[in-house]
Amino acid sequence: MSVLILGIESSCDDTSAAVIEDGRLLSNVIGNQQVHREYGGVVPELASRAHQANIIPVVDKALREASKTPGDIQAVAFTKGPGLLGSLLVGASFAKGFALAQKIPLIEVNHLQGHILSHFIKTDKTDLYPEFPFLCLLVSGGHTQLVVVRNYLDMEIIGKTIDDAAGEAFDKCAKLMGLDYPGGPIVDKLARDGDPNAFQFAKPLPKGLDFSFSGLKTSFLYFLRDNLRQDENFVENRKTDLCASLQRTIVDILVQKLIRASKLMGIKNIALAGGVAANSALREAVVAVGKTRGWTVFLPEPRFTTDNAAMIAIVGYYKFLEGDFAGMDAVPMARLPF
Repeated sequence: MSVLILGIESSCDDTSAAVIEDGRLLSNVIGNQQVHREYGGVVPELASRAHQANIIPVVDKALREASKTPGDIQAVAFTKGPGLLGSLLVGASFAKGFALAQKIPLIEVNHLQGHILSHFIKTDKTDLYPEFPFLCLLVSGGHTQLVVVRNYLDMEIIGKTIDDAAGEAFDKCAKLMGLDYPGGPIVDKLARDGDPNAFQFAKPLPKGLDFSFSGLKTSFLYFLRDNLRQDENFVENRKTDLCASLQRTIVDILVQKLIRASKLMGIKNIALAGGVAANSALREAVVAVGKTRGWTVFLPEPRFTTDNAAMIAIVGYYKFLEGDFAGMDAVPMARLPF
C-alpha cells in the first residue's frame, strides 16, 4: 500500500505545500511573498499574515497537481521549527486542522533535517542518493552547520556558526552595496563577471569546526566606507569585483571547514544543503576539491535548496515509516536543535 504524505512548510516567508507518494514527489507548490523586498529583509508580522492568506490556495493547488484529494492523504507533516514563530503557527495550525478533519496522523518536522533529507526526494532527475554515513554542509540564510548523517533520522551537528550564517553574510553585504533582496543570488550572478582576487577581506576561522562570518561582514563595511570616502562611485564601478571577492572569501571559509571535518570524521561522502547550496561558486569548489580528495559529492537540485514543502514531506515519510507521530499539543519553536 502506498504512503501519501502532505507536507506543509511555513518557517519564514514562503508558503509551501507538497505531496509525496512513497518518497516520490507528486507536487511541490511555493507561494512567494514579494512584500518583503521593499524592506530589504523579511518582516515577521507581514510574513505571518501572508501565510494566512496563502496557505489554503497553496495546499489546494498541491493536491490538484498531484491528482489527489484530502481523503487520499495518510499523514500531514509540518515544520515545527526553527523559524519565525508567527509563520510557524500558521502552518502548524493548518496541519492540525487538516489532520483532525481527515482523522490521520500529524508529524512534526525539523526544518533543518528537511534541508538535509531533500537529497532523498525521488524525482525523474535523481537516481543517485547519499550513502550513510555522509557529511552534510548545511548553509542557509540563518544557519551554517556541519552535520554527520548516520541514518534518515540520526544526525549530529559537529560544527556551527558562532554568529552570522553564510547566507546572512551574503545578504547583509549585498545590502551594503545597495543590491536588491535577497542578495545572495544577485551576488552570485554579478560575481561571474568579476575578479575574485581583486580585493582581500577578513577570513575568520575559529578553532575546530565552528564558523564565524560577523568579522567578514564588518571588514566589508569598513572597506566600503574607506573607499567611498575617496570615490563616491566606488561601489558602482567595482560592483562585480566586490561580489566576486566576497563570494570567494565565503566559499573559501566553508570549504576549508568542510575539508577539516572530512579528515576528522573519516567521511568521504559529502553533501550540500540549504539555500546557499545553490551558489554556483560553492558547488564548483566542492566538486573540484572532491575530485582531488576522493570524495563522492552530492549536490541538491537547485529547486530543493530554498525553503519548500517537499523536504518537509520527505522527512514526514521516513517518520511515518517509524510511526513517529506528534500529538495535537505539538508546539512550534523558533529555535529547535536536532
